[in-house]
Amino acid sequence: MPILEVKGLTKVFGHDPDKAAALLAQKWSKEKILKETKMTVGVNQAEFSIEEGEIFVIMGLSGSGKSTLVRLLNRLIEPTAGRILFKGTDVTRMNAEELRRFRRQNIGMVFQKFALFPHKTVLENAEFGLEIQGVGKRERQETARAALALVGLNGWENSRPDQLSGGMQQRVGLARGLANDPDILLMDEAFSALDPLIRKDMQHELLELQTRVKKTIVFITHDLDEALRIGDRIALMRDGAIVQIGTPEDILTQPANKYVERFVEDVDLSKVLTASHVMRKPETIKLERGPRVALQFMRDSGVSSLYITNQEKKLLGAVTAEDASRALRDGLPLEAVMQRDIPWAGPDTLLNELFEKMAESKLPVAVVDADNRLLGIVIKGAILSALAGNALPEAGAAG
Repeated sequence: MPILEVKGLTKVFGHDPDKAAALLAQKWSKEKILKETKMTVGVNQAEFSIEEGEIFVIMGLSGSGKSTLVRLLNRLIEPTAGRILFKGTDVTRMNAEELRRFRRQNIGMVFQKFALFPHKTVLENAEFGLEIQGVGKRERQETARAALALVGLNGWENSRPDQLSGGMQQRVGLARGLANDPDILLMDEAFSALDPLIRKDMQHELLELQTRVKKTIVFITHDLDEALRIGDRIALMRDGAIVQIGTPEDILTQPANKYVERFVEDVDLSKVLTASHVMRKPETIKLERGPRVALQFMRDSGVSSLYITNQEKKLLGAVTAEDASRALRDGLPLEAVMQRDIPWAGPDTLLNELFEKMAESKLPVAVVDADNRLLGIVIKGAILSALAGNALPEAGAAG
């Protein structure tokens, strides 16, 4: 079961929102409803589910409804229609006490403007949510210290917010959210107020933190590069409606409509696509085979090099047609002419990190897993084709 399910979630601002919600169900547009009823559609029948431990990014331009949507999830804004299911329990039907408990224990929030108390220390800010819950001072301080350590603020516990940089202040806000140990953490434009370099650092730190804490995070942003960098999946919004949900690769390579195409047209694909997206099936040979067999393999396959693997498919090296011809001429085994120092990368290596490797070697880049098993190879033509927006090879093509 997903940790969070949203079904038909709608928010209309105006004098008769139920009437407007009924018109949305009849396929009226946001513009027509505004013109005919003077009511504004904030969120239009949103549908999605979020898996536990996922970073789910909701993104769109200003006015698209993303911030309204995230505030519906914890009912800071009351929905007009639809359901929000947290582990099967309908949040929209919770009474006041149940909702307070849900906000304190199950769902936390990190704000764009940090929302720190200037008269409190870093530690006091981090423990504030626990204090509201009535947690004892010693316990909440221990928990807050651990959360501050997670975000790299050891030694700053007694400082005031005005003594910290913007990035450090945002880390305090993040620590406060983590200290409550919520099941879901909502982050509304959390890095938007930061300078570009600090913002990128915070994105990196969030991803590093996620490898340790495995939180379910709903992240709101208007920045496509940010969404592509941190999101496991992205929901792209326009005029209050979700127009596409998918992985960063889905959004870039399989846009649902012209709007999404225009939205992503200027993205540098080399900073998003990885070696696994463009790798091809390699031609391989076992080391005990001779140079004559290697040359025959190359002729039959129309390639100029082979990759040498053992019985477990672990990469040992490579041999070119020139190498094999020399071995055949001089009566040498393949091992004697095998190239051991060959370019390699992991399957998650970004394409822009492969350029230097490819420029320095005549061989394609070998793609290997953590156990050095050969998964595929990346040739220059495949990268150029992918960056030109052409279809990517099927995942199974690399064996």
